[in-house]
Amino acid sequence: MADPYFFGYGSLVNLSTHDFPDPRPARLKGWRRAWRHTDLRPVAFLTAVPDPNCEIEGMIAHVPGNDWAALDEREWAYDRVPATQSVTHPLTHNVEIAVYAVPHERQNDPTNRHPLLLSYIDVVVQGYLRAFGEEGADRFFASTDGWEAPILNDRAEPRYTRHQRLKSHETEFVDDRLHRLAVRFVQTA
Repeated sequence: MADPYFFGYGSLVNLSTHDFPDPRPARLKGWRRAWRHTDLRPVAFLTAVPDPNCEIEGMIAHVPGNDWAALDEREWAYDRVPATQSVTHPLTHNVEIAVYAVPHERQNDPTNRHPLLLSYIDVVVQGYLRAFGEEGADRFFASTDGWEAPILNDRAEPRYTRHQRLKSHETEFVDDRLHRLAVRFVQTA
């Protein structure tokens, strides 16, 4: 029987946001990330979208006892999609890997009313910096669509439930990359 694993490509890359065992760097072929909104949540968030010409880095981790309940609750606006054949990973034993993605028909563009949260971006980028270094974090930015969406600067009062405190160099990195992308900040949502 295969051991169950998930592939995380956003906040799940930041190991400070969960305690799933055996996290390992991995790559998911045929997908990219996009900032999307769904009516199931008040703000925009990352989802994986099919793209045959892209490959994204992320983390896999074990789901002990095939108990998906906690992860399904955390990722409740997503569908869990089988992805075993699309993931390159360092494990040598038999595994089944799933990725969470919002179904296309439930995706909308982010808006001023449903913006990206800077506290969420911070968590994701911190995870990529720690797992893949600056080059990996730059690849995160390059393989993610939707940076034209409005961003709510909520660092002073984070709205993202799993927000993390960034070190000064991590904050500077995020701010620099967002500046390079000429993102648009909004004041209220």
